[in-house]
Amino acid sequence: MRIFAKVTSGESGKEETLVVACTDTSRPVSSIVEELKAREEVSGVGERYQLRLAENGAILNDKSRIEDVLKDDDVVLVALQGAINGEKWIALDGHSLRVEDLVKIGKGKYRVKLSEEAKVAVSKARKVVDDIVASGKVVYGINTGFGRFANIVISHSQLDELQVNLLRSHSAGVGDPLGPAHTRMLLALRINALAKGYSGVRLETLEQMVDALNEKGTVGASGDLAPLSHLALGLCGEGDVWSPTTGWGKAKEGLSLINGTQMITSLGADALHRAKMAALQADIIAALSIDVLKGTPRAFDPDIHTTRIHPGQQEVAARLCALLDSSVYPSEIREGHRNCSKVQDAYTLRCVPQVHGVVHDTIKFVTTIITAEMNSATDNPMVFVERGETISGGNFHGEYPAKALDYLAIAIHEIANMTYSEMPAFLVQDGGLNSGFMVAQCTAASLVSENKVLTHPSSVDSITTSAGTEDHVSMGGFAARKAITVVEHVETVTAIELLAACQGLEFHRPNKTTAPLEAVYKLVRTVVGKWDKDRRMSPDIMAVRQLLRDEKVWQVVQPYLDSYQSNKHCPIT
Repeated sequence: MRIFAKVTSGESGKEETLVVACTDTSRPVSSIVEELKAREEVSGVGERYQLRLAENGAILNDKSRIEDVLKDDDVVLVALQGAINGEKWIALDGHSLRVEDLVKIGKGKYRVKLSEEAKVAVSKARKVVDDIVASGKVVYGINTGFGRFANIVISHSQLDELQVNLLRSHSAGVGDPLGPAHTRMLLALRINALAKGYSGVRLETLEQMVDALNEKGTVGASGDLAPLSHLALGLCGEGDVWSPTTGWGKAKEGLSLINGTQMITSLGADALHRAKMAALQADIIAALSIDVLKGTPRAFDPDIHTTRIHPGQQEVAARLCALLDSSVYPSEIREGHRNCSKVQDAYTLRCVPQVHGVVHDTIKFVTTIITAEMNSATDNPMVFVERGETISGGNFHGEYPAKALDYLAIAIHEIANMTYSEMPAFLVQDGGLNSGFMVAQCTAASLVSENKVLTHPSSVDSITTSAGTEDHVSMGGFAARKAITVVEHVETVTAIELLAACQGLEFHRPNKTTAPLEAVYKLVRTVVGKWDKDRRMSPDIMAVRQLLRDEKVWQVVQPYLDSYQSNKHCPIT
């Protein structure tokens, strides 16, 4: 078995990828580090290190057998002692969590803690619940059944059993488990919601959830129907995750752990962040395609776009100006056809600001909705400390994130729709003997068409459950999962376009495009060579898609954009 070890040194911050041959896969994962210690290229390997699977951010247990947790050609992230000493922390307070922060928590880049204000709020809310239990007052979710059984009063001696039974009965999900990164995001969001102090959960319970996120690596939440129940039951020691030393099951805690929109929102936040980066990088790829196809940047003149006042359209036009302005970043391709007779380009070139622009505006709108949901209390009933009472409501309903994520899927899909239309065919010498990009275009076409089905809104559907008590539902879980799939397809299609654009650039050589776009070309060529004759294309597509997922295309171009905008260039000719 061959493993790629991407080693990060804390002393220098240098990142290096090495190939490790695992001839005996029954050995523990720690043997990978032992081999790295013997390499001359690696220094600073001490007793402290951390191994993660690059694909999903999962922390690897040193004692696990290689054959149980890794497969051929997996990439393992190796953080050496210095790289993990400077751990970053983020305080969850229920009010200030951002999408970018949540994504980093999912990737294991942040450890979490509760803010002091959150600890006080949680303790006060718990006292309200304890007082209600002591008084014998009948309150939904504390000493009653749930859903259709809300009118059945539960005796004081059975309250602990009530909460555990709730988790057991609601752990009815089916399907593949959530991945480690998504589960970390889900748990972090549940902690953040409980930190607001409206749920009545005990502080020690919440702190155990924090410990689970920080110390136990990743936990698995199975299925789609009741993921929070699977998560909470695992934390109680009955799931397939881990067993804490202290059992849970006090009054209302079971309901507090599972009542909310955190699965919809955590998956949605991931889809949203990836959609944002896909859209930004799609603007850059479009610019490269435009220059390679000998398009004119005149259509991006700011005077055109100031007459239509959509912010996203104006931002995309300005971005294209910066990337294609031959007077600032000379393009030999542009200069070679400047005086040609063509008046205007096809819509997929000329209308990039108008089409990509609304995608960017949609992403900003969805960010507002998802950020609000991330920092909201979605429990039921709600505990109000100032009033010393609980009130039943409907904050658990997922309609807000469901509608927003349906909208996100519709918007980001259009990036791939434009990308597919732009792509030139085949792009290879000795056509006939070589097929070139022929079937890569088919791959893009199939993903674009699949997205057209996936963008049908989930949230227009509803179905009555719980004997008619829950008579309207959001279908938000499906909306979130579909949104992720649509984004994944867009990432793949734009990767294919980027490959095609770089290959098209080869046919212009020795002429060069603009400096920022040449930087993109050089980046791509670090992982994929030019297409001289037919070869297996799947690895090339995957390698470039990973560049996009790692945000490398945006990172390499951003300094050029910043420089251009700071000097206030435009209009372009």
